[in-house]
Amino acid sequence: MKKVMLKTTLSLAVAMASSQLFASGFALNEQSVSGMGTGFAGRSSSADDASTVFGNPAGMARLEGQQITGGVAAIDASTDISNVSGRSAGSNKGDMVPFTAVPFGFYTNKLNDQWAVGFGVYAPFGLVTDYESGFQGRGFGSKSEVKVITLQPTVSYAFNDRVSVGFGPTINRIAGTLESDLTLNPRAPDTNIKIKGDDTALGFNIGVLVQATDTTRVGLTYHSKVSYKLDGHTEVTAPTATSPFLRSNRYDASLKIDTPESYDLSVTQDLTDAWKLYAGATWTRWSRLKDITVKNEGVSGATGGALAPGLVSTIKEDQNWHDTWAYAVGTSYQLTKQVVLRTGLTFDQSPTNNTDRSPRIPTGDRTIFSLGLGYQVMDNMTIDLAYSYLKEEDVKISRSNQLASYNAKYENSANGFGLGMTYKF
Repeated sequence: MKKVMLKTTLSLAVAMASSQLFASGFALNEQSVSGMGTGFAGRSSSADDASTVFGNPAGMARLEGQQITGGVAAIDASTDISNVSGRSAGSNKGDMVPFTAVPFGFYTNKLNDQWAVGFGVYAPFGLVTDYESGFQGRGFGSKSEVKVITLQPTVSYAFNDRVSVGFGPTINRIAGTLESDLTLNPRAPDTNIKIKGDDTALGFNIGVLVQATDTTRVGLTYHSKVSYKLDGHTEVTAPTATSPFLRSNRYDASLKIDTPESYDLSVTQDLTDAWKLYAGATWTRWSRLKDITVKNEGVSGATGGALAPGLVSTIKEDQNWHDTWAYAVGTSYQLTKQVVLRTGLTFDQSPTNNTDRSPRIPTGDRTIFSLGLGYQVMDNMTIDLAYSYLKEEDVKISRSNQLASYNAKYENSANGFGLGMTYKF
């Protein structure tokens, strides 16, 4: 029984994929509101503001003086769960993703005609999911919260007015909490399993920007993989065999996971003085996530019944994710000197497969439509607004073990809102 309880719940990396945010897997795109308006089609080639620190660090060479870009993107997701069956009883409300906000901030400083420096604070990966109490599939995941915060000092160098490069090491902090609830006895409270862990690791971003013609700009950005070893604990709270009261055991836990590398290639084309066209493609190496191995050892706290001390357990769960492509096209129109309008369309593949998908990762391929507006409040200040609508293909969940089974159809959608500001000085 000990092995079954832990095997059902010790997949921290698996839980990180259940977010409804606007990128595949558990990646986040929300580091730029101006980019959000065009569906991030020109992320590596536009260099419109200081958010190019993330989008393409080589783009800092195109920015004059000093700039600060900051903002927040908010996501309102909804899920319809239907065609449900399984051995456990419970509800299926589908409101497991709370209203979520993702902040970011960037600074750039052009030192001279060749050199520029910058700094960024942003979230490249993350999620929050929280199913209702009594969710029917709670044995396969009831709550997940994972946050990755990145600090990125950056430098760029312009060889000439046509070609520039940029590089930024990244300092990445990951922290996660998972919960699952197992029904071992219908007449007793559920057994709750909570996992917490964190780590700090290094990576880097590198980019090149080429002004191919007077009207065509091409950018390529590489975001490196980051290797984590999360250390924390697993806490199991359950009724004992001889008492109706809940008692807890705590086990030391560790998990290794790599967030994947990605390549982003985009083109910005000036059609007229007012019109710009953007196109982009992003490849992400999600195939690194073939399985999850979690190690638990050591016990502290109360013991009893199935929660005997001395547990040493290594659990492996197959994931078999595959590499993904995201494609985007967008355009912007300079309506007046102060106002620019934006729109974009994105198609983003899901890395999951029909065999291994679970309630923690109920996502499929997604299509995203975006609108944006930039307003120059004054010569040195611009406000950006953006809206995106995401619709996923319907996906099916089919999970089972010795304790429970859960089958359902998920229909996911989301609305995204962005507000940003750029200040030049």
